Amino acid sequence: MSEIRASDRRSRCLLTGYFLGLGMVMAVWGARMPAVQQAAHLSTAHLALVLLAAALGMVAGLQIGGCLARPARLPALLTIGAISLAGCLALLGQCDSLPSLLTAALVFGVAHGVLDVAANSAAVRCQNAYGRPIMSGLHAAYSIGALGGAALAAVTAHTAHSTLFLAVGLFLIAATLAAVPATRLLSGIDHPSAPANPGQGDARSALSSGKLWLLGVLAASSLLGEGAAADWAAVHLHSLGASTAASAAAFALYSAAMATGRLTGDRLTAAFGAPTVVRTGAVAAATGLITGVASSSTPLALAGWAVFGLGLSITVPSLITAAGIGGPKAVATVAVTGYLGLLAGPALIGALASVTSLSTALLLPALLAAAVAALSHRALEKPTP
Repeated sequence: MSEIRASDRRSRCLLTGYFLGLGMVMAVWGARMPAVQQAAHLSTAHLALVLLAAALGMVAGLQIGGCLARPARLPALLTIGAISLAGCLALLGQCDSLPSLLTAALVFGVAHGVLDVAANSAAVRCQNAYGRPIMSGLHAAYSIGALGGAALAAVTAHTAHSTLFLAVGLFLIAATLAAVPATRLLSGIDHPSAPANPGQGDARSALSSGKLWLLGVLAASSLLGEGAAADWAAVHLHSLGASTAASAAAFALYSAAMATGRLTGDRLTAAFGAPTVVRTGAVAAATGLITGVASSSTPLALAGWAVFGLGLSITVPSLITAAGIGGPKAVATVAVTGYLGLLAGPALIGALASVTSLSTALLLPALLAAAVAALSHRALEKPTP
């Protein structure tokens, strides 16, 4: 293994900060959603429209980021995306009507998508420079940022959401501006001995369209599970008669387990390879969730959600790494497909639960985890030269 340059270490630290900030913004926004709804006097249907605007903006932003992301442009996209996202968070706190929220949420989603593609594309290049896996650790920073943002929102529950959104937004804007000189250096993070990201023509030969869509489908399957955990884990525990605190702990345990898995994922991937680690984790995820939803025991259900998060923790970082061979557009394609699973999953599970039962509906993410286990080797095998 070649020696890691000090500049590459600084780039990794810088990207860790971007992932932390992205996770924090999304958690603060989500955790204080009820206050946003109350301040603007929104009905449930109107709030759904705001969330849809953010989702549509994110899909558009992912596509825009995929088209614009080139090595020389990554620093600008990171800076513009981060400042725009933080600024939109501050702006969302000041909106008190449906039209203003729809507009701000749409731009917020676009900024999220652009920043997501830029950060992951830069992470792939940084990993190339390292010559060993670091993607899982960078995604762990997102999870840790989300946990921190959720904790901050809880601690400041009696503070106006507009004040919290403004404070977090201004802090992250200041941090991004302070990091501009270091961010500019990211365009040169490829190590001389590392393979360069392919160009448009090389991307097609390095990553076939069939494999690209397989990566996207597996990302959607994994992120559907994440959406299920976020929206249905607490409801599942409540249906078992668990206390409010125990019900709320389900997603917290899932998130903590996912962060833990991502913190150890790079070492496991380096030791055993991504296909083996993802397949083993997906089998554990499916087994854990099936056990949890089949049991009427609160401790077993909590353990099931924790194992589910731990098992799926490595999947998305590994899929993004594999997509990185095809360049930023491939990363954007996998991200868009994956986020469709995240957005559609909770509604799909709700529809299934309405005609069967919640426990039966929650078998869907478990079955999809089993599908990830079955197909991961084909998706993650290295292309032949």
